[in-house]
Amino acid sequence: MMGGYVWYFSALLLVVGAIFGLAWVARRLGLMGRLGAVGGKRRLALVEVLPIDAKRRLVLMRRDGIEHLVLLGLSGDVVIERGIADQGPPNDFAAALTESRA
Repeated sequence: MMGGYVWYFSALLLVVGAIFGLAWVARRLGLMGRLGAVGGKRRLALVEVLPIDAKRRLVLMRRDGIEHLVLLGLSGDVVIERGIADQGPPNDFAAALTESRA
């Protein structure tokens, strides 16, 4: 009688271990990041999150190269600014200095 329980429990551990093992392999091969995107290219990205207080936060998100600033809160969500052009990576100080002098 007890041998049946041990058999079922060991089979359960084997199946759960196989699921975790496959998930680990998929993550190592980089397959987990592409599950939500069509063709492996992501259109939506979370750029930055700034907590305002315990109940509200500002979220800057990018969709197709255009950024949107949204205020998230318990009472509702408000779009503060739409269609912000993607500035790309910030310039270094020397490049910003030469641009301001020109």
